[in-house]
Parts: sequence; C-alpha cells; structure tokens
Amino acid sequence: MDQPDYTNALVFTGGGTGGHFFPAVALAEGAKARWPHRPIVFVGGLRGIEGRKLPDSPWAHELLDVEGFVGRSPLRVVAATWKLLRAKRRLVAAWRQARPWAVVGTGGYAAAPALLAARSLGIPFFLHESNAAPGKLILRVAKDAARVWCGMDAVRALLPGADCLTVGTPVRPDFLREFRKVKDLKAPYTLLVLGGSGGARAINEGMLLAAPILLEQFPDWEILHQTGAAELARLQHQPRHERHRLVPFIEDMAGAMEAASFVISRAGASTCAELKAAGRGALLIPLPGSANDHQLENAKALGRENRAVIIQQQPNIADHLEAHAASHMATPYARIKLGKTAEPNRAVELCLEDLAARMGGSAD
Repeated sequence: MDQPDYTNALVFTGGGTGGHFFPAVALAEGAKARWPHRPIVFVGGLRGIEGRKLPDSPWAHELLDVEGFVGRSPLRVVAATWKLLRAKRRLVAAWRQARPWAVVGTGGYAAAPALLAARSLGIPFFLHESNAAPGKLILRVAKDAARVWCGMDAVRALLPGADCLTVGTPVRPDFLREFRKVKDLKAPYTLLVLGGSGGARAINEGMLLAAPILLEQFPDWEILHQTGAAELARLQHQPRHERHRLVPFIEDMAGAMEAASFVISRAGASTCAELKAAGRGALLIPLPGSANDHQLENAKALGRENRAVIIQQQPNIADHLEAHAASHMATPYARIKLGKTAEPNRAVELCLEDLAARMGGSAD
C-alpha cells in the first residue's frame, strides 16, 4: 500500500466500529468544506469498518495491521501490542519526513498508533470522546491532548487533568437538517432495528422471534432491520414475516430514521446523537461488557431526557422486545412522547472553531 503524503495534513484517526469512524468522517467533511486547501488523511485499521469504507472513498488514507485488546486472551494481547508498536514506528518514521499539521482522534483501537506517534513527536493532537465513559486509549493520552472534545458533560469528571470542552457528538451532514416529526408520519409505519455497524446477534435473533408476532398484531407496520454483513449471511434464509426486511448495512441512515416511527438499537454514542438529531425515540439495549459500560451510560443519558426506554440484554430478550415494541406500536402517544423535538447538532462546527483557535486562527 502506498503511503499518503502527510505534509501539513490534518490527520483523522479512529475506527474499529462505526461509533468511532463516523464522527471522524463528519469532522473531516466539515474540515474539507471549511478549509478546502488543507490536505486531509485518514489513518485506521485494516479490520475495522474503516477498512471496508475508506478504499471506496475519496479520502487519502493509510490502513494499518492493528487489532483490539478488549476481551482477548493473554497471547492475543501480546500479539496486539506488537502490532500496535510496529504501526506506531511506521508512522513515526513517516511523520519525521512529512510532518502532519495536527491529528484528530475519535477513539477505538485503530486510533492508537497515530495518537501515540503524534504524542511522541510533539505534533498537536485533539481527541473526541463521544461516550459518557471514556475508552482506555482516551484515558491514556487525554492529559497530553491540545483539547478533549466531549460528547457528554458526564465524561469530563472522568478525565482529570485534561483540557475538556463539551461539544456533543459529530453527526453526518445528512443529520444537519429538519426532520419530519413522529406525529406527522402515516401508515405503513416503520420499526427500525439497529445493532450497530457490525450487527448484534442477540438483537437479531430476538427480533426474528418477536417480529412475526408484532407484524401479525399490527398490520399497518413494517420492520427495517440492519443485521450486519456477517449476520445477514447467517439469517437471510431463516423463515421470517414478509414485512420484515433484512439489510446488511444502511447507507442512508438519516433517511431511514426519518421514515421510522420507533427505533430499537444498541446504545453507541453516534446512534444516540443521531436519534436526538432526528427526534426519534428508541428502545435501547446497551452492549453488555462494552468498555467501561459506556453503552449503558449513553443509554442512561438519553433515558434521563425521556428520549429512550432501556432494557438489558438477557436470555429471554425476544419477549422483552415484543412487549416494549408492542406498547409503542399500539399507542401513538407513547412513541410521540419519546420522539421529542429534534435537537440541532453543532458538534462539528464547535470542534473546528476550537481547533482553529488552538492552532493559531487559520487552518489554511
């Protein structure tokens, strides 16, 4: 793979999951519109969502052979550490010859090589932590960052010594518009089911059991269900209701949310921010064992605003999905109450204004 030219570039790094990658893309798109002459380069991992998305994108990029640490055996942790150090050395060598202007990291294991390389070379770096509980990488480097942009106020107390600014979580440009209100939607109504960019086996299997009962009970509803690519291959031949549509990934998430009267989802920070931007209520099932239980904290933050109902993942999850979905499918008031007025998202604007100020005013 040819190495991109990093000279005076604004480098974005973050990935592994869509919750880390999509905020980086939103920030990069905002930076390109604001400073069209500033080179932009992405750094990510071969195995994450960025490894699938960046090769087909217009962004200059470098994909590194790195992997995560969470939930791995001791032997795999050793292997992951070696890969991380090798990737960091590669970037340090490249950046000594072609020094970036600044690095922006949005978290995830794929961001580690670039952030550690920037720190070792004294290149200004900025962090965005979308979640209510910070990841291990953010915890490790936050004190040395030029700024830590926080998606939620709750995370600031967990980053002592870091220079924090609460800005919200960046959302894709399609979410920076007015959305139809839930009360204005007409039949057939859509129940949107999301398990994150990689899918969620427990939610997928629970919905396959619950969907036929729900769709028979509510003939004016249909289900659009993002399964994840690997899960679709496993599920697509299983029996299901004709109004239960499975897709591997939804490119137009803003359009899908606008058409949805109710959403069932994991509680990644990006999804939570998009729900608020679209004014859609949700039934949230936080990923068990997520780093520092950040998905549970994200869900609680939306719950405190009366924008979501929260249930835990459990063996009989199909029964809970059916019961909670039915109560909102049956009663317009219930879903309208959660589907509050869309909240304008200024995270990209606030981050870029702060970056420009910290870097001396002009980014060109």
